[in-house]
Amino acid sequence: MKTLLSLGHGYSAQALAHRLVPEGWRVIGTTRTPAKAEALRRQGVEPLIWPCDIGPALDAATHVLASAAPGPEGDPFLAVHASRMAEARPEWVGYLSTTGVYGDHGGGWVDEDTPLTPSTERGRARVEAEAQWRALGLPLHIFRLAGIYGPGRGPFEKVRDGTARRIIKPGQVFSRTHVDDIAQVLRASMLQPSPGAIYNVCDDDPAPPEDVLGYAAELLGLPPPPEVPYDEAEMTPMARSFYAESKRVRNDRIKRDLGIRLIHPDYRSGLRAILSAEE
Repeated sequence: MKTLLSLGHGYSAQALAHRLVPEGWRVIGTTRTPAKAEALRRQGVEPLIWPCDIGPALDAATHVLASAAPGPEGDPFLAVHASRMAEARPEWVGYLSTTGVYGDHGGGWVDEDTPLTPSTERGRARVEAEAQWRALGLPLHIFRLAGIYGPGRGPFEKVRDGTARRIIKPGQVFSRTHVDDIAQVLRASMLQPSPGAIYNVCDDDPAPPEDVLGYAAELLGLPPPPEVPYDEAEMTPMARSFYAESKRVRNDRIKRDLGIRLIHPDYRSGLRAILSAEE
């Protein structure tokens, strides 16, 4: 039986499991609370409450996906189980990284061969975590994800309640990816492994963030959220870090090597789908 061990079974991994479980896969996922474990069980996923001994699950796994964010000691699972992981023999290992590893390119294009020059602590931590996973000698595939959105992670709630703001920073542009496209890319890679491969996962339409909020308001039949100049905007350090980098991310490799046809090639398609699912 094909068995996926999902280390840090969060938003993107759950979208993948939603595809795999109906296909007969066994999916084992780590989570941190009994409540979340029960929710995973209802989705057909076998939960493991972290921290725990992942040895038996690792022995059973034909595929391993790591998606937990790195901490002060790097990848949280390798900090505890690096030697055990290096002894494993899965057919496929995936690591979910971020396009933040490329740093700021002033709105220019980057691809998988662009040097890694992160300008934020989060980006630097991801570069280190990627290196940690590479060092194990496993059949590793790295997925560098652009800004993730999807059901439950769209802009509609803030637009509806009036708390959304269009922060204006001239020249700022982001790439994005709908969670359903992340899931289909991961599944495609699992079915045709290419150890050592690196894939950018994003849509075809990098866009300024204010355009996305404006379109969300249009779909709701509401006026666009107010504009706030970047220099005057009150933001959390996390939110401000996103504005520290501006780039457009190429996705040619997932199309060429994995045969991907994006479900949501731009944010307009993705937002329409989210709103339709709410109705």
